[in-house]
Amino acid sequence: MKITLQQVKNLGMGEIISYSGDEALKKVKQNGHALQRVKEQTPEICLEAVKQNGFTLQYVKKQTPEICLEAVKQNGHALQRVKEQTPEICLEAVKQNGFTLQYVKKQTPEICLEAVKQNGHALQYVDESIFKKEKVTIELTQEQLDKIKNLI
Repeated sequence: MKITLQQVKNLGMGEIISYSGDEALKKVKQNGHALQRVKEQTPEICLEAVKQNGFTLQYVKKQTPEICLEAVKQNGHALQRVKEQTPEICLEAVKQNGFTLQYVKKQTPEICLEAVKQNGHALQYVDESIFKKEKVTIELTQEQLDKIKNLI
């Protein structure tokens, strides 16, 4: 089946919109997903987009540590879209949402502990081998301890 451009436009999907400059900045502040329609991405525009919606990191052409950090602060699950994870980025992601531990490529005791503090159910994603090398002590609230007990 062939469809013409005019038919697509009649469906309301055919108009190709792109933004640039100040208009682009304004649009991504309103809706981060507008980043996918930005002609020339600048670090400032990308930063504003991920502050509005962390998942728009997927549309960032040139990721920087600063942009990735802001993305995971807004939504920890944006860690899935981070091309080059750093311990700092991973730590911020699990502080925002403990379940994002499942996306951490190189777990450390500190990252795992923060994830479990944020959400006891993140314990299921902890790579136990990192704790066999050293003794780790953690302080948990009674509520956190109860959540972990429910998992066992």
